[in-house]
Amino acid sequence: MVPDISEIDWGRPWYDTVRPACESLVPGGAGFIDAFNANAARLGLQNHHGLPIRFVPQDHLPAGTAYEAFIGATGGVPTRDNLHDFFNGLVWQTFPLIKRELNALQAAQIAASGVGKSRGPARDAATLFDENAALLVVRDSDGGRVLVEGLRAHRWHEVLYSQRARFLGDAQVWLFGHALMEKLVAPRKAITAHTRVLFAGDAWFALGWQERRDWIDMTLAGSLAEGGLSTADFTPLQVLGVPGWWPGQDEAFYLDETVFRPKKEKK
Repeated sequence: MVPDISEIDWGRPWYDTVRPACESLVPGGAGFIDAFNANAARLGLQNHHGLPIRFVPQDHLPAGTAYEAFIGATGGVPTRDNLHDFFNGLVWQTFPLIKRELNALQAAQIAASGVGKSRGPARDAATLFDENAALLVVRDSDGGRVLVEGLRAHRWHEVLYSQRARFLGDAQVWLFGHALMEKLVAPRKAITAHTRVLFAGDAWFALGWQERRDWIDMTLAGSLAEGGLSTADFTPLQVLGVPGWWPGQDEAFYLDETVFRPKKEKK
């Protein structure tokens, strides 16, 4: 089955991150694996062992072998003809260094502890990142830190509505999670990302798209290689609440506490 890519509305701002990778694909064959592999070769994608990344049919994954361990051992990324794996391939082509470090973390955890019924905290965090992350790049300034503090405190109305102009000037959201992108093919107000914050200097905001993307890829990959990952690194962000990303973002939109929920008080 070839996924119905026509379902994707590429005009939506949440697809800005992977749109260039999609536009660079050269059509051919019955599916998209050949086009992905042409891009992977052109970009020189590698896993953490230096093996070339190749997209392979799902049935290349041996029974009983963990997906992440297989990528780490062979460089092959088992890929099905569906939207979920289509977006996964685009993220590999967009943020190859981050994907490499996430796979290295997952493979190391599997080698140490096996697959088991429970992933453990490190693998849980890596899976959340891989599947559902957004990257929030914020200006390294007093104003930028105020925005982040507000988001972590779930002061949604303040940050996304009252301080909308500051958010638009001092913050950018780049989607990473491929399951998140798949969900947003049919957007719903409640769709929420696990968001990782990166602070950047003024110069970053003046760079071109590719230079900003490369900085994110190198900076976050370096952070993952040095310190791993924890679920505490994430803060929630409702994707349709990002200023300018959805029509009708009036005050009532952000006062809907079924979606923009206040932070629970610790007992």
